[in-house]
Amino acid sequence: MFVDKARISIKAGNGGNGLVSFRREKYVPDGGPDGGDGGKGGSIIFKADKNLTTLMDFRYKKAYKAPNGGDGRARNCSGKNGEDLYILVPVGTIIRDAESEKIIIDLSVDGQEFVAAKGGNGGWGNVHFATPTRQAPKFAKNGIKGEEREVTLELKLIADVGLAGFPNVGKSTLLSRVSDARPKIANYHFTTLEPNLGVVDAGGGKSFVMADIPGLIEGAHQGIGLGHEFLRHIERTRLIIHVVDASGIEGRNPIEDFEKINEELSLFSEKLANTKQIVAANKTDIIQDEEAYEGFKKYIEEKELTLFEISAATGKGVRELISYAASMLDTLEPVVVYESDYVEEAPVEEAPFTITRDNDSFYVDGPLIERLFRGVNFEDDESMGYFERTLRKAGVIDALREKGATEGSTIIMDEMEFDFIE
Repeated sequence: MFVDKARISIKAGNGGNGLVSFRREKYVPDGGPDGGDGGKGGSIIFKADKNLTTLMDFRYKKAYKAPNGGDGRARNCSGKNGEDLYILVPVGTIIRDAESEKIIIDLSVDGQEFVAAKGGNGGWGNVHFATPTRQAPKFAKNGIKGEEREVTLELKLIADVGLAGFPNVGKSTLLSRVSDARPKIANYHFTTLEPNLGVVDAGGGKSFVMADIPGLIEGAHQGIGLGHEFLRHIERTRLIIHVVDASGIEGRNPIEDFEKINEELSLFSEKLANTKQIVAANKTDIIQDEEAYEGFKKYIEEKELTLFEISAATGKGVRELISYAASMLDTLEPVVVYESDYVEEAPVEEAPFTITRDNDSFYVDGPLIERLFRGVNFEDDESMGYFERTLRKAGVIDALREKGATEGSTIIMDEMEFDFIE
């Protein structure tokens, strides 16, 4: 199954916690601190892989999480860093922010990598908190949380030349004749249900990538007949070979077909409307209505487009078509790479703490309190001293006074109760 769009959540690893530890050596009864730092959490990294052609794997797995960093160890040993998690995607995958749908990056080159979520840094062990007056700190810092986000993956195939046209006009047959691609071919509509890519040898050391896009129908630009899914795969093409059934076997008018396909291309995107075209009149070996075909040739000539009479089945005119397409590519701009329009929003400034009063009880919470409680040992006097100094320095004590806290008031932090002391 061909899947070209997916939404997933990614979570980088948290940093490991620092360790509270002291040397325990023979004849050294009061060894100093030796708690190691926590390891860095693993990051989430997307990598473009030319061997992949679909986002089908993301249909079944929607959440990806990198490993956390290891906690610090004794003897100043740091915890192990979490391994980065690499997510392989096809070349041509656009990564968007899921909420805003803005482009974060276009992975358009094989092997290209992008760090989509950074792992959190590890916390410090207690060895970092030793001072001349505090020689045995019994507290450490916890690691930082890894980044997490939701992203949308959208595949836009990268091909130099795209084959466009109604169903059953011979696009798949043409691709199979000029490349090693082997799309399914049969004499009924919508044989091709997914894009196929092939590398075309144009001779003289030249080659290019050609994409066989499933046949379009009226209303494709509105999503009818999976039109959106198919049309996005020729947005990058530098040149379109517009294949038209010139035989008249099915009673179709080649001029009407040509106009309808171009209308669908232009309604889908302005870029497609302006993409250079070569017209390939296919099945010219079995033309049933010569008058209609001559009218079509005159119509194309008036539009100043180049027309090649071919038969994809027998090979008639195919070599000349491919040679001309290669020469045109030499004059055209490189494959489109979509620029990022996503701007990382600055994190909303969250108050380091908030105080809520309920009679003579005061509830203090916020990120500052959360961080402090993760790294304080409330059974250790020095750690408690560090806790109190941090609260004073951050303005918590003064803020409590302003809120009306007095001697003996109950202060509640993280479900722990303290008495307010002036």
